[in-house]
Amino acid sequence: MMHDKKPDRKVLGKGRKLIDGLEKVTGRARYAADVGPSGMLHARPLLSVYAHARIRGMDKTAALKVPGVVAVLSGEDLQFAQPAGRPGALLARGHTVFAGQPVAVVVARTEAAASDAAALLEIDYEPLEGATDPLKALEADAPLVWPAGLGAGSDMASLHGGSDEGGSGQGGSNVINRRTWQRGDVAAGFAGAAMVYEQTYRSAWVHQTYLEPHAVVAEPDGRGGVTLHTSTQGQYAVRGEVAKALGLPPRSVHVVPMTVGGAFGAKYGILDPLVAAVALKVGRPVRMVLTRSEDFQTTMPGPGNQIRIKTGADAAGNIVAIQAEVVLESGAFPFGFAGIFAMALGGMYRCANLETTITEVYTHKPGGGAYRAPGVPHVLFALESNIDEMARRLGMDELEFRLQNAVEAGDLNGVGVPWPKIGLKQCLEAVRAHPVWQNRNAAPNEGVGLAIGGWPGAFSPAGALCRVEPDGTARLHVGSVDISGVHSSLVLITAETLGIRPEQVELVQGTTDTGPHAPASGGSQVTISVSGAVLEASEGVRVQLLKLAGDHFEVHPDDLELEDGYVRVKGVPEKAVSLGELATMAQRRPGGPGPVQAEGRAALKAGAPGFTAHLVRLRVDPDSGQVTLLDYVNAQDVGFALNPTLVEGQMHGGSVQGLGIGLFEALRFDPEGGHLSPNFLEYALPRAVDVPPIQTLLLENPSEHGPFGARIVGEPPITAGAAAVANAIRAAVGVRMTELPIRPEDVWRAMARL
Repeated sequence: MMHDKKPDRKVLGKGRKLIDGLEKVTGRARYAADVGPSGMLHARPLLSVYAHARIRGMDKTAALKVPGVVAVLSGEDLQFAQPAGRPGALLARGHTVFAGQPVAVVVARTEAAASDAAALLEIDYEPLEGATDPLKALEADAPLVWPAGLGAGSDMASLHGGSDEGGSGQGGSNVINRRTWQRGDVAAGFAGAAMVYEQTYRSAWVHQTYLEPHAVVAEPDGRGGVTLHTSTQGQYAVRGEVAKALGLPPRSVHVVPMTVGGAFGAKYGILDPLVAAVALKVGRPVRMVLTRSEDFQTTMPGPGNQIRIKTGADAAGNIVAIQAEVVLESGAFPFGFAGIFAMALGGMYRCANLETTITEVYTHKPGGGAYRAPGVPHVLFALESNIDEMARRLGMDELEFRLQNAVEAGDLNGVGVPWPKIGLKQCLEAVRAHPVWQNRNAAPNEGVGLAIGGWPGAFSPAGALCRVEPDGTARLHVGSVDISGVHSSLVLITAETLGIRPEQVELVQGTTDTGPHAPASGGSQVTISVSGAVLEASEGVRVQLLKLAGDHFEVHPDDLELEDGYVRVKGVPEKAVSLGELATMAQRRPGGPGPVQAEGRAALKAGAPGFTAHLVRLRVDPDSGQVTLLDYVNAQDVGFALNPTLVEGQMHGGSVQGLGIGLFEALRFDPEGGHLSPNFLEYALPRAVDVPPIQTLLLENPSEHGPFGARIVGEPPITAGAAAVANAIRAAVGVRMTELPIRPEDVWRAMARL
């Protein structure tokens, strides 16, 4: 669904503030932790201190004596199915598979009582040898995470545009999935190459570090069902996880999505099945809000990986072969990252000969989860480092080398799917003209690094409802969850279509019972998926308004126009009627058309991929290896920016997260799988003073599939930052860094080896 390239638009394409910004900054927004139904109890989880241990016994005596304690529940006290993924693993039964796994839950009348009792709960563990190193976990005699296998696989990756081929592994092995994607003949490609470069790269586990910890309130309905108020990216995903884990029909699970205080891929029902099970067990509403330390230990961070990559190019600078072997550490539960990794490794550059083998492996660590463009920043750190090094060794300009080989429409991605119309080359051309690139050799120990990134984007069917109220307000009903300001863009579509101010559009976010169906807010799919439905619903209302006004003025609807909340006869400005008056007429006229309302539905046939090119200028202190960031440029093909203010915000946020992955962030574990960075004190993040000025270049290369030509926006900004940092360090001091995050001491050691 596309409009002309340069229409005369009143509000679409113009920057607008968040519709819920005021209630957030004034503290009026309601989060899950603010929900407190009558008779509510408080739940505190007790987390395993061992990555792998047998639970020999549990003494609840002291905990139950704490005043206010209602129940102390273990895995044997709750009814739930064999888990297929992390959300279904309510409490450990018999043994633990990662440090931080919930082993028991204390339920009490106050949070203080629950915490005090949890501290008194005595659990008798028998520590066991664990598989905490992914390479050692692949050895034949390694301890097994799931000796009997783990049933059917989780479908979590599909929520982000990934796939789950390969299941969850079988008993007798820690291999979850091993798959190879190939085309052409890589051996022949390398044989004909003038330059071959091979390197191994490693990336640490990373946490999504949202400000609001996971929080859920579950309220039993007395009929075997349950209502959940939760901080989630996908209410329908939560309903599915709870129903599956507890053996309930989906209609018995009612999900009310609350304001989300940050998510970045992490909030898809990790705790909801557990809290629902506890509430049903005790027959009372139950609230669980994780502490920061608990959140770091028991949720689903982005997994670590090791990538060995070999790339080759001919003398003319054409990439002729790419071969990669990835060991992806999924932790104790499967996720399904393989297809995402393969897509990116072979999908940025045109290459006839490709072979990508990805092995997903269990370890005794938390189950790996999504973190904004899951895994792609780490994949592109490896790929873009190799590409950059090949260009240098061929004596070619790093940007021109990329431009010569960058994929275009019709070229295949890494899993063999052709790209539609994309704007990667336009992004490279934009940064080529930028002063940061033009002046890249300005000072000693300073360097400018270039990297590209992208994301294919998911897309899903969606619905929307629109109606006009007697006061002239347009009420827009959607089922999507707003985690990035997307609703502040959707209201612009209705305002533009009906000729009213955005402030006259009231957006209603529905629950699983009341909202039109919508995809989860992941994979950068909500805007392109829901916008079409909003447009169709708004256009349906527009048609009804014009028909009503035509009857009122006894003119053809083609002779009417909507503007400033009125329908006017063209050329006769005094003949005008407000939208509110028309809505009132429709609702009151006997035998008339009835209320002014319309339903919209949309189901895209294909996605609208987004690509980006980033520049990082930095300085390296030769005496310490300390990196100081100086400038950042992010050029992204956004297709059409429905709300440029929010698009720029997404680009800024993703860029900072990419810098975090590149220079700061690492979820560390000791050799036994214990947590070494379970809070903001030990887990380093970029501070405001660490972030350089960020310049955003919005390129509008319309998609043939996205509404109004819009493309995905959320995922691409994070994908290139870490790689650009590594390439900038190479440009500044001549060392090639191969491990994320890049620490000053590692840079210093690398320089000392020169």
